[in-house]
Amino acid sequence: MILTGPEITTAARDGRLRIAPFEPGQVNPNSYNVRLGPTLLTYTEEVIDAHRPNPTREFEIGNDGFVLQPGQLYLGHTVEEVGSDTFVPLLFGRSSVGRLGLFVEITAPIGDLGFHGQWTLMLSPTRPLRVYRGMKIGQIMFFLSVGPVDLYSGKYQAALGPQPSGYWRDRPGTEAAAR
Repeated sequence: MILTGPEITTAARDGRLRIAPFEPGQVNPNSYNVRLGPTLLTYTEEVIDAHRPNPTREFEIGNDGFVLQPGQLYLGHTVEEVGSDTFVPLLFGRSSVGRLGLFVEITAPIGDLGFHGQWTLMLSPTRPLRVYRGMKIGQIMFFLSVGPVDLYSGKYQAALGPQPSGYWRDRPGTEAAAR
């Protein structure tokens, strides 16, 4: 079951889900709009290696915005810290942003029960596109979970700002994979 807008508001107020800051005007009929935070990351190497950490470059989105270029993956983040120990969140790009040619979060929309933090956004433009910090870029829906709950306690917990891939930490033999 998906939460309706009024139930999202109620759950945010009674603590069953956390959205900070919470803005009532960002509640939709069955989702909550999230905004683009001020920081972007890009990988700096020509080849990204899944078995090691990859260097990144950080950009701040200024008052005049920032032009995203096609063929480049940008890691952004939500302004809002979102999470729940009760509801499963799913984040998708807003249709109005997709109509500008920007793919948002197309490979990993599901959040884990127990994750609380800013969401990293995978941004891929089809053509040059100027984006602005604080623009409504995505929407999160919340679904009721059924069954025993094992809360998330992984490497991205309490994330602030965009997080590069930690996939390399999951490799067998690494200290993080042993945990």
